[in-house]
Amino acid sequence: MSGHEPWAQALPPSLSHSELMLFQHLVESETGIHLSMAKNALVANRLSRRLRELGLDSFAAYYTYVTSGGNEAEKVRMLDSLCTHETSFFRESRHFDLLRDHVFPEWVAQGAQGRRPRSLRVWSAGCSTGEEPYSLAMALLESFPQDSGWHLEIVATDLSTWAVRRAEEGLWNLERSRTIPPLLLRKYMLRGVRSQEGLMMAGPEVRQLLRFARANLHDPATWPVGKFDIIFCRNVLIYFGAEARVRVIQGLLQRLPETGYFFLGHAESLIGITAAARSVSANVYTPRPGPAEPSRE
Repeated sequence: MSGHEPWAQALPPSLSHSELMLFQHLVESETGIHLSMAKNALVANRLSRRLRELGLDSFAAYYTYVTSGGNEAEKVRMLDSLCTHETSFFRESRHFDLLRDHVFPEWVAQGAQGRRPRSLRVWSAGCSTGEEPYSLAMALLESFPQDSGWHLEIVATDLSTWAVRRAEEGLWNLERSRTIPPLLLRKYMLRGVRSQEGLMMAGPEVRQLLRFARANLHDPATWPVGKFDIIFCRNVLIYFGAEARVRVIQGLLQRLPETGYFFLGHAESLIGITAAARSVSANVYTPRPGPAEPSRE
């Protein structure tokens, strides 16, 4: 009797130890992300769909397909599949409290006194589906309104092309709004009606601050150019191997002036990684004074 055959055929192929090691090396060399051996089930689950779509019968065959010459698009698609996209609006709210209560008021005062340019650049490095950079946009506009004479720019990047497209779209299920302060929700988000019932969209004020792009933190050639006053790189580097983590952190700190701020996630720290930054709050750092830097102009 063949009634059980479709079910058997639907089962994904198993991912052997040697196959996982192939993908482990490939992903780490391309992105700095380290896939531990405990990720076997996750890798198998996330890649099995592509095997079915391509008609391949093993992960080794898929690895050969991905790494064959001229197949860069499939490699990007594979990396998209393996990226983690956990995020929320105003995640780790104490970071936004620090900006609102201490950092932004100081910069407003310095701008009024002519002690700093009336411009701010922020980089959300690892923006996922956009909740973080849109949260930053709302926070900025509360302290630096459109008519305040400040120029604001947020560059949001992610390794995943899929996540960048979703972030740029600026559209979420309404249930995602639960972590947005009610005042900011009413002020900066639009509620969907009719065909978009149950959805919310970022309003034009926050959208105009944002610029999105794909960037690989493991490859500085893909990074946005110039210096930033704030860099958020939260809950990203925990997935990196030790050497790649050190290299990325050193590179990111060089993109900040001495007055800039570097934000990590709650499980991340610079202890034992670099002496080039000092802690100002939990998981928040500023570069240590060093040789004079060239002008940002």
